[in-house]
Amino acid sequence: MDLVGAQPDVVTDGTDQGFMKDVIEMSKTTPVVVDFWAPWCGPCKSLGPMLEKHVRAAKGKVRMVKINIDEHPAMAGQLRVQSIPAVFAFAGGRPVDGFMGAVPESQIKTFVERLMGAGGGDAGLDELLALGEESLGIGDMGGAAQAFAEALQAEPENPKAIAGLAKVYLAAGDADQAREILASAPESTQNDAGIASVRASLELMDDAAGAGDPTSLQAQLDVNPKDHQARFDLARALIGRGDLDDACDALLEVVERNRDWNDGAARALLLKIFDAAGAGSDLSKSGRRRLSSILFS
Repeated sequence: MDLVGAQPDVVTDGTDQGFMKDVIEMSKTTPVVVDFWAPWCGPCKSLGPMLEKHVRAAKGKVRMVKINIDEHPAMAGQLRVQSIPAVFAFAGGRPVDGFMGAVPESQIKTFVERLMGAGGGDAGLDELLALGEESLGIGDMGGAAQAFAEALQAEPENPKAIAGLAKVYLAAGDADQAREILASAPESTQNDAGIASVRASLELMDDAAGAGDPTSLQAQLDVNPKDHQARFDLARALIGRGDLDDACDALLEVVERNRDWNDGAARALLLKIFDAAGAGSDLSKSGRRRLSSILFS
């Protein structure tokens, strides 16, 4: 017997006939995850329960419709599903995200959380930006790119979204695309801390070009620890490898040994590293303290 006032389950079985009502119309008020599966599909049996778990954890902010393609193949055909499991996210009456195949649970969690913010608005935008940063932090470049791209769709001049997407391309080794994204940023956002950080990172990459081999440079320093140029070039080579901590150590030693060497080149490069890392980063805070200690001792 149905209970009066009971809430409908957020996870339901779907049909081709009910797709318009259960997915398209429903997604205009609540985002909907569609899971295309079949009883014979092994990966579907592990993916489905994980999807349900995180949809239920959203507590009504996201719904899920499961469609058995053996019994209801029409919508899978319209969406050009070529293999299963295939998962689509709908919001506002249209598909906005998706993936095919088995994926880690962390990616499923991010996928559902990202969909929770697909309705737009300030809260949704903040969630997208937070998800983008979180995805960057765990190395999920696809998730980060999707989150920042959606944030830009909601607010095309948002500096955090612009900087975030540029960071994704920079992390993927596509510096040219990162530069193009920064170049498209409005003049009013040029002083934003995030955009300045990416700009400094790009400048660091330019500075690191042609620095030489770290092992050879270290060998030179072992022979002559007073070779400031070799130590400076070692720092540049370490920057090129993404090792900013050791690069800072090398530059700080140059400043400590001769603070005015080469018109303060080591200090200038240090400040650029701090800008790239961000004012709130541990590297920047600790590096600035050490630099101040050397300069004012």
